[in-house]
Amino acid sequence: MTSYRFPPLPIGNPAQPRQTVLRQLCLGLMLSTAVWLASATGTPAHASAAESHSASKRSFQLPPNVTLHYSIKAKQKGFPLSGESRLSWHSSERQYRVDNEIRATPFGTLQESASIGIIDDFGLAPVHFTEKRWRKKPTEIHFERGSIGQIRFSAAPQTYRLQGGEQDRTSVLWQLVAQARSSPEKFVPQSEWDFFVAGRRDAEPWIFRVQERASINTPLGKLASVHLVRKPPPDSQDQQLEIWLAPGHGWYPVRLRYADADGDFVEQTLEKIEK
Repeated sequence: MTSYRFPPLPIGNPAQPRQTVLRQLCLGLMLSTAVWLASATGTPAHASAAESHSASKRSFQLPPNVTLHYSIKAKQKGFPLSGESRLSWHSSERQYRVDNEIRATPFGTLQESASIGIIDDFGLAPVHFTEKRWRKKPTEIHFERGSIGQIRFSAAPQTYRLQGGEQDRTSVLWQLVAQARSSPEKFVPQSEWDFFVAGRRDAEPWIFRVQERASINTPLGKLASVHLVRKPPPDSQDQQLEIWLAPGHGWYPVRLRYADADGDFVEQTLEKIEK
């Protein structure tokens, strides 16, 4: 059971009023009781108010297994960077795994992430997500299915109830691909596709809007694509994400662009498809 440590008593500090000491003791007792009750009833002590997110169930068609290789151009802290990345997708009848690695000269690996899960009626159902960014500690997300039914974070105390269709930041891309493969006629300009996505410390709704159908230049030649944009809420510090999916190449992502409000960005353009 989680315990609460009471604030130290101000012994040797007679200038502090007795009322202040009593208030500290009362606060400690209330917090300790709240934690105990949450543990005893099985309710998380830091339950999130966002547990009532909706569950969106749509048809999906998983893509064939593939490893996609990208070239990278980026600007970070005002400095231009170049590099490469690898995005690997593998699924079987009831399970999937996605691995992503981004490398840049001269820093080496900027980011590694992995999403592992099962396939259920909603599509991809993550079970465990890990991410390691350059010079930062790794973070994890646990999608505790079965009787527990919650999303738990290694970097934050809040939890979210699992209701169906929830994704992590890596699996959401492939869930989007699977839905596009199943219903290509619905991916028309101004159509919107919503997901509930867990990040490093919390979870929130993501909405992708189809902007246009466009041809883009890649090392594989000019490719027809469907351009989608996910814009964060106005008060969010999160990145804007743009995705170009190629219907003629399995709806695989042929370009991805992550942009910060300060102008920094990372753009990945497909160089090679390895099946």
